[in-house]
Amino acid sequence: MPTVMITGASRGLGLEFARQYAAGGWRVISTCRAPAEAGDLAEVKGTVEVHPLDVANHATIETLADTLDGQAIDLLINNAGIYGPRPADLGTIRYDAWGEVMWVNVMGPLKVAELFTGHVARSGLKQMVAISSRMGSIAANDSGGSYIYRSSKAALNAVMKSLSIDLATKGIAVVVFHPGWVTTDMGGAEASLDAPESVAAMLKTVATLDFKDSGRFFNYDGTEVPW
Repeated sequence: MPTVMITGASRGLGLEFARQYAAGGWRVISTCRAPAEAGDLAEVKGTVEVHPLDVANHATIETLADTLDGQAIDLLINNAGIYGPRPADLGTIRYDAWGEVMWVNVMGPLKVAELFTGHVARSGLKQMVAISSRMGSIAANDSGGSYIYRSSKAALNAVMKSLSIDLATKGIAVVVFHPGWVTTDMGGAEASLDAPESVAAMLKTVATLDFKDSGRFFNYDGTEVPW
């Protein structure tokens, strides 16, 4: 039975990843800040365990890495993230909130990847996935604005690209995904995709990945996204 670990699994894309991987017969290590309040996650059927983890609190990451010491994780999905204050256009930017978004969206995922490298390295699949956004693409930015969120996802992309190089000797593939515009709390009701559709497409793409794909930026449907 392969094992997947998912951060931010109590709602939205993370919850849907947990549902679909559990339905596919995987062991699911799901994490969230407050497991006692994650009612929907507790109802997911299958081999699912729920652990406390806050990507903004490095001590909780260290604790979980120690708890799972010696275990193999085939696929690590760095999904947890925040948008930050809206709007974040010129004249409305909350500079005091920028650091929190970077801490959660950039430093948190890297710390998770760093502390769970050994777990992934001892697995069969050896895959790490980070959920980013097309809004983090510099080449695809044709609308401006959203300074805080865009910069955090651009930084996440840079971090994961470097990680793909640094973990190459361990045979670990690191890829980044744009999940599409999804009807989650972050994406809003006007989004064009629902979470089951987005996640189902990403699962199909992840299933076809191999080491030569490490360091690439994919759309949810498997097409390439420009950096």
